[in-house]
Amino acid sequence: MKLTILGGGGFRVPLVYGALMTDRAEGRVTEVVLHDLDAGRLSAVARVLAEQAAGVPDAPAVTATTDLDEALTGADFVFSAIRVGGLEGRANDERVALAEGVLGQETVGAGGIAYGLRTVPVAVDIARRVARLAPDAWVINFTNPAGLVTEAMSRHLGDRVIGICDSPVGLGRRIARVLGGNPKEAWIDYVGLNHLGWVRGLHIAGRDELPRLLADPDLLGSFEEGKLFGVEWLQSLGAIPNEYLHYYYFNREAVRAYQQAEKTRGAFLRDQQAHFYEAVAAPGSKALDVWDRTRAEREATYMAENRETAGAGERDADDLSGGYEKVALALMRAIARDERTTLILNVRNRDTLAVLDGDAVIEVPCLVDANGAHPVTVNPLPDHATGLVCAVKAVEREVLAAAESGSRTTAVKAFALHPLVDSVNVARRLVEGYTEVHPGLAYLK
Repeated sequence: MKLTILGGGGFRVPLVYGALMTDRAEGRVTEVVLHDLDAGRLSAVARVLAEQAAGVPDAPAVTATTDLDEALTGADFVFSAIRVGGLEGRANDERVALAEGVLGQETVGAGGIAYGLRTVPVAVDIARRVARLAPDAWVINFTNPAGLVTEAMSRHLGDRVIGICDSPVGLGRRIARVLGGNPKEAWIDYVGLNHLGWVRGLHIAGRDELPRLLADPDLLGSFEEGKLFGVEWLQSLGAIPNEYLHYYYFNREAVRAYQQAEKTRGAFLRDQQAHFYEAVAAPGSKALDVWDRTRAEREATYMAENRETAGAGERDADDLSGGYEKVALALMRAIARDERTTLILNVRNRDTLAVLDGDAVIEVPCLVDANGAHPVTVNPLPDHATGLVCAVKAVEREVLAAAESGSRTTAVKAFALHPLVDSVNVARRLVEGYTEVHPGLAYLK
């Protein structure tokens, strides 16, 4: 079975390859094709993968190419993990937004919109090529903003593109763990959009244990989200939000923390990864060791500004192991082998949430089998969540419309309608600022 990884020179690719090597079942991936526009990054990651595979019998064969059509032709699965504009683009997204006093995070607020405007045209081109060159392939989208990009690609691939994120899985795992349950046996009642969702229940042995957690301040304050949001606020909500909702609920504090930080997250990762690729290219370097050290630092500093603002302290050791590659592999196995499972995924709504149309991509539990991912019926969202979901989905639709039409006016509208952008004039200046620093936005007229 052939797996193509777009963004194959990306830093997190070894996580995927490491997970693939643990799979010994029939129908496993035997060929991995890495595609990237940067041959140097491809070479560095290929070295890490070669060291991972050393001494591992039947490790998937790895090839690398900068030719997209060659990479896609004959693929059974495509993992799309591209970053249009690179980490320099992410750093610019943050810088331009923070100069206007608004959030520049890569998936939330102004930064997410800018990233989406750069990425959607590229993702749509990929979707069209997949439909032509590998019509039977399943596309698993890692590319952020994951929900928005998945919806853009679904207009050309239908249900054969599925978006993934490890945030809901990690949240459910933490809740189950603090309640003394087995995360693998828990049913997580989670619903929303990517990076905008809530756990409304967590069922262990058929019993919803979330009320017990919400009623116990000590228990509730003992894990990541309790520390991040505070016990009183979680009890007020009656639910546990995805960590990214900290940017909404504590926006002023988050913006201030990012403005005062020595480096933004994007600038930190840009510099860190530049050092990584240089170190791997050095003669005699042990690529896998360099990668392991860099990854540990990357995970430990995740959302550091938010945790500092909330006084949440360091991340727990159990939360430093990533997880998105496990979701991707579980999804791929379920489809390839008809190993039925339940995963929280980004898929078309159909009739799951009545407040959104059927083509809107949402993030919900899905039953997965050989025919793909099927969203599970969920209870309606409470009013406060409905308002945010509908507002942000409306923004995503304006981003898609701007990307399709090239309309600068529509791009301004997308920024202005976002709940975290507080002025139409700020939206206009954001579009001006982003088009000045991003060649990839030259299409906006």
